[in-house]
Parts: sequence; structure tokens; C-alpha cells
Amino acid sequence: MTPELDVAHPPAEQPEFLILEDSRFDAELLIEALRIAQPWARTRVVATEAGFVEALAAGPALILSDYELPGFSGAQALEIARRLVPETPFIFVSGVIGEDNAVELLKRGATDYVSKGRLARLPVVLERALQESRDRKAGEAAQRSLREANAAFGRAEARRLALIELGDRIRDLDEPGDIAYAASELLGGELQVDRAGYGMVDKAAETIAIERDWCAPGVASLAGLLHFRDYGSYIDDLCRGVTVAFADAHEDPRTRGTAAALDAINARAVVNMPLTEKGGLVGLLYLNHGSARPWSASELAFMREVGERVRTAIARREAQTELKAFADSLERQVAERTRERDRTWALSQDLLGVANARGYFESVNPAWEPVLGWRREELRAVPFRSFVHPDDLAATEIALTRLERGERLLGFENRFRTQSGAYRWLSWTAVPDDGLIYTVARDITEQKERSAELEAAREQLRQSQKLEAVGQLTGGLAHDFNNLLAAISGSLELMRRRGLEGRFADLERYVGVAQGAAKRAAALTHRLLAFSRRQTLAPKLLDLNRLVADMEELVRRTMGPQIALESVAAVGLWKVLADPSQLESALLNLCINARDAMPEGGQLTIETANRWIDARTARARDLAPGQYVSLCVSDNGVGMSPETAARAFDPFFTTKPIGMGTGLGLSMIYGFAKQSGGQVRIYSEIGKGTMVCIYLPRNTAPEEAVDEEVAEAAAPRADQGDTVLVVDDEPAIRMLIVEAMQDLGYATLEAGDGADALQLLQSEQRIDLLVTDVGLPGGMNGRQVADAARLARPGLKVLFITGYAENAVLSHGHLAPGMHVMTKPFDMDVLARRVKELI
Repeated sequence: MTPELDVAHPPAEQPEFLILEDSRFDAELLIEALRIAQPWARTRVVATEAGFVEALAAGPALILSDYELPGFSGAQALEIARRLVPETPFIFVSGVIGEDNAVELLKRGATDYVSKGRLARLPVVLERALQESRDRKAGEAAQRSLREANAAFGRAEARRLALIELGDRIRDLDEPGDIAYAASELLGGELQVDRAGYGMVDKAAETIAIERDWCAPGVASLAGLLHFRDYGSYIDDLCRGVTVAFADAHEDPRTRGTAAALDAINARAVVNMPLTEKGGLVGLLYLNHGSARPWSASELAFMREVGERVRTAIARREAQTELKAFADSLERQVAERTRERDRTWALSQDLLGVANARGYFESVNPAWEPVLGWRREELRAVPFRSFVHPDDLAATEIALTRLERGERLLGFENRFRTQSGAYRWLSWTAVPDDGLIYTVARDITEQKERSAELEAAREQLRQSQKLEAVGQLTGGLAHDFNNLLAAISGSLELMRRRGLEGRFADLERYVGVAQGAAKRAAALTHRLLAFSRRQTLAPKLLDLNRLVADMEELVRRTMGPQIALESVAAVGLWKVLADPSQLESALLNLCINARDAMPEGGQLTIETANRWIDARTARARDLAPGQYVSLCVSDNGVGMSPETAARAFDPFFTTKPIGMGTGLGLSMIYGFAKQSGGQVRIYSEIGKGTMVCIYLPRNTAPEEAVDEEVAEAAAPRADQGDTVLVVDDEPAIRMLIVEAMQDLGYATLEAGDGADALQLLQSEQRIDLLVTDVGLPGGMNGRQVADAARLARPGLKVLFITGYAENAVLSHGHLAPGMHVMTKPFDMDVLARRVKELI
């Protein structure tokens, strides 16, 4: 359903368009055009600067402005809009704006412009401007989300560092009260509450004893003994080990009846987190706030981490106190503790060890033997470096240097030799202390193997995909080349028979068939090289509008009367550097594809435009950010499915019937565009049509005058004494070129490789032109022969002939003056004219 007909379902958002226009008649025409293009949009018309500034305060969705206004101008309006509402699209609608002014206004921030005489373009321009505005807003929303995520990450990182700081602080504290206060102070400051504290719980008496708590300025301490039932019924939850958190005591059913008592102690919002030991409630970490406030999951998790550290630290200090209290039986208690440590040491599945500064293990636990096979005595007898895999020694030395500086080591990985000579991967945690290194290692060999197996499976999948692509490519090549070779070999066989029989009347026809098949094979190879970006290009500075205009009549004839052709040329179109013949071939190919997609006739549109590609759009289109010129061919034909569009650039992929296409057209265009520094994109929808756009980078070099090519009717003959040196490792090709040159009166020399060619070039014989293949045997290619020849004969003209454009050999197309290239196969007449031209 079209937007103007969908009157029963208005959109949720009805944008307002601001029109700056002093002509009432033009304003009415513009409003009518807007009503058709955007039926649900509201419009507001102003004609003065004051009215325009006032209307901007309402935040219009889009601005449409005339260029010339009495006492005011569209350029001034643009400056005001960019300053007050920089994100609002600004479109000039004028009948007098020139191309130069339009380009300048676009540079200064205008979104687009439309001529009053071509308001038919207005719907497209509006939709594009509104879409760009929506895209910007979506990008800003994404940025806000990213900032929020970064803020959350920052909070998490700050809390992680706070936990590390807390660990460092309580490590040196002996009294449980000091440990609890340090944790309370951290929680109160980090979570911005009125009170934080820790207390010991008596489950039987349902009381909490608080020695000391942290309080914000002006908030009283709760130090002393409190009865839980005075403040609600949540003691039942605490006894079960459940954290009690409520945002408002007046709302929670457990505290609604005692909310006044909680208000009196500045605790309207509360978190009570029980700390348990061996399944029993032993302590309580709490937060109080005088006003209602919610508690986030991250705050509760942070509090739980703090509580765990407090519980552990207090338990450790209490254990030390108990040891001190039993001074009379110190030896027995030490022995018991030693047995407990040895039990943990013996039963641990991790590889525990203590190493000294000389690089030896002083002690290791029994877990080493089943993992590595070495007895503990063997591990202690030699430096532990001797067990490290040679490839891991350098990284291990760096890790040891860090430990010597007092740093901790977390998650370091290396390989340790087993008793059988194999190696196993170990992940190390190590802490230096008082000249010793305390280590914990975990065997991660199986994890590494699983990762390697997964990567191998992925590589196997990639290889299978490559084989599938190669199979498709070779299948297409075999099919097409076998057909062409059959035509060539069949023609040669018939020519041989007719020659033996003395029947020469049909020889010319068979020659024509063989030559036609050879040219089709050359064209097929040319398309393959285009797809692989190895074709020979002759780039020139081009105006795409002129190129399209020059081809328009040819395209019309090719399309036929059933297809209407429209050409939309952008004003002020930038220049591009590209091969004109390749670009013409690509355009004609796209037009033929569009014609085939409209068997019943339709509309074909060729459009050029300047494109600014930002970083986000560049990533989506596989381009570098910057300025581009687009050449788009669109039709309203059958369209493509997403699956078909995704494979459209694959070589030999075609949806046309057998015999109607090679499947190389779009792949050739793709290769040409990529080789020219650009890209090709397909936009298609089933039943609605297809648009294919070629993007080529803008080129700002000055345009050079181009000499008109003059075709000669016959191959020109040589002047007296003209000598050509032919270098090619293929005897048949060398023989054909030499005989063709001799037929035209040239003196010829020939060589099969670079070494023989250099002997001739360094002799005293006259040589006017070097014709050499690029790929030569014997360690010296054609480019190297040419460079060496220039040393012996400065200014010698060189013509490279090659089966494909070896860009690396030919310096990626950057040839020295007097050097030229031709791609095999070629007509001998064309070669003769080129040789005459160069000499």
C-alpha cells in the first residue's frame, strides 16, 4: 500500500517540516508536493529571519528553504540552522541556485537541493534525508548505550580495584573490629549510603552485637546490642541464610509495622547480608539509608564480595587468636596444624610448589607425579628451567623477571616435560615472598587439545569451502573451454581434410569459425582476469556523465522499444580515474542484465551521484572512508532473492537458461571495481526490481588532453632497416610474431629466454624495438630483461606481451616512459600497428 493511500493507519510519529519561502504560490506548490510525498507530515511556513529562528525552537524534523529571500538568504538560514539545530536535515528548494552555489552549500552543511522545476525528485530526496537523520539518531543512541556500558564497566573496575585495596588493607589488620570497619568504610563510600557496619549474630537470642560502624556525617552510630524483632520479622530469613534487602520499610510486609522504628535509626532502606560459617549464621554485614532507594544486583554482588573477604579475614584472625590462646599446648597445636596443611598439600589436585631464587623447587606436592611422571626428589634435584620446552624458555624468563621485581603472576602458560619425554601445558599462578616463589600450576593440556581440534575443524571447513569454490570454477572453465576447443580443433581438422582433398572453397569459413572461438576464449579469460583483478587496465581521468551520455544511444538500441530508459546525471559530478573501455563494458553488461530481468518491458534508470562515505558506511560497504562517485543501474524487473544476490558475484553463477550467459558478467564488474579501488553493491527485492551500484574513488588530478585514436585500414610496413628483437619462451608464438614482422619488412632477431636476449642486446646489432614476454624461464623475467636492456641501450622502446597482467612484475602498471604492454591473444594486424607506432 502506498503511503498516500494508507489514510486509515497514520504513523505514530507525525514529523513537522519547516518551509522558509517568501512566495505564497511556491509555498503552496511545495506543501502539495509534501502532502503527496509525506502525507502525514505537518508543515509550517515562515518567510522572515525572526520567524525562522522562532520556528527552529520547535525542533522541526526537516527544513526546506528557498535560496533568495527579501532581506534574508538561504545561505544565512543554513548557517543559523547548523548553529541551532545541527542534526536537522536542510534541503534547498530553489529555481535560481546554480551548480557552483549548490556544491558550495553542500560543503557548508546542506543535506541536498531540489530545483523548483523538478519537484518530482522531492520524494526521493526527502526519504534519503530523513533516513540519514534517523541513522544519525540511531548512531547517537548507540553511542549513549556505549557510554552507559563504559560507565558500568568503569564502576565494575573501580569496585574490583576497591576489593584489591580492601584485601591489601585487611591483610595487615589483626583485630576483627578493625577489619569490619575497613570493609564498612569501603562499602559506605563506594555505594553512597548513610551507614555501613558489621555485627556478630546470636541466633538464639535474635540479637546483633555491633562494635563499630561507619556513618555518614550527621548520622548516629548503631554500636551496641540490637534486637531484630524490634525492627521487623526478617530475622527468620537471615537465619536461613537469605539476604534481606528492601528499598522502603514502609512498603515491605516484613517491616511495614515497625517502619517508624527503622526511620528513627535512619534505616528506611536496608540491606542485611548474613555471613555463614559451616552452614551457620555467625555475622551480619549491613547497609542503611535514611530515604527510600532501590538496591541493584551489582551493588548486592559487590557487597557479597566484600562480605566474603571480611568473613575470611576475620576467620583467619580468629584462628590466629585461638592459636595464641593455647600457648601452653603450642607444640601439639603446631603439629596438628602441620598435619592439616600436609593433608591439604597432599590431597590438592593442583601442582603446588615452592621455588628458591637459584631456580630449584624446594618442595612440591604429590600431584606432580601422576601429571608429569617425575618423583618429587627428581623435580627438586635439577633446575626447573630444564623441564621447560625450549620454545617457551624466553617467555618463562620474562615471567621470572617479573616475579623477581615482586609482581604476581596470573595465568602464565608454558609446557613442562614429562618423564616419558612428552610435554604437557601448565597454567601458573605464582607469588614471590621473602626470597621464595610460591606456585600453583594446573594441567590444561586437554583444554589446549580441544582448542586445537576446534581450530582444525574450522580449518577443514574453510578448506572444504575453498574446494567447493574451486570445483565450481573449474567446472565452469572446463565446460566453456571444452566447447571452444571443440570448435577450434574441429575447424582445423576440416581444414586439414579439405586441404588434402584439394577443396579450398570452405577454408575461409573454417578459419572464421576457429578465429571466432579463439576470440571467445580470449574474452572468457579476460573476464576471469577481471574477476581475479589481474586484467590489464589503462586508467584515464573520466567524467561519468559524459561516458553515460556517449553510450546512451547504444544502450537504447540494445534495450529495445519495450524498455524506457532514463538517465539522471548528477550536477557537479566529480572525476574518477578508471579504464574507460572496461567501465563502458561494465555499464553495458549491467544494462543487458536489467533488460533480461524485464522480459515484459519496464523502466531502466542510469544515475550518477557524488557520495561521501563515512567510517560506519565504509565498513558496511567494504570501502575506505572518503569521497566516491557512484554509477547505478536500476530496473523494476523480477528482482533477486537474498540468497541469489549473495552469490551474484561468484564466477560462473547465473540464473539464466543454459546458453544464455556465462555467469562471469557481474564477477568481471566486481573484479574491475576492486582493481580500480572501488566496490560494487547489489540492492534487490523479489518482484520490485534490482539496483547495482559501482563506487569509484574521486580523483582530483587535472584532466589531460587525449589524442583521438586513428584506426588504420591495413598493417603498416616497416621502414628500411627497422629491426625487432622478439623474446618468448613459447616457440610457436615466437615463430608467428617473427614471420608476421618479416612479412611486413622488419629485420628480426629472436631469443627464447632472458640470457640469450641480453647477449643480443649487448651486441653491436641494430635493435629498434624489444618485444618480450613478461614470464620467461631461467630466473630472469621480461621486466628484468627490459631494465637491463635500458642500461645498454638507453631509450630503447619496449613492448611487453603477456597472458595476464602480472602486476607485481610490471610494478603494478607503473611502467617507465617508452614501455608498453599488450595482452595475449592479439591480432597480428594490431601487433603490427603497435610496433610501427612505437618505432
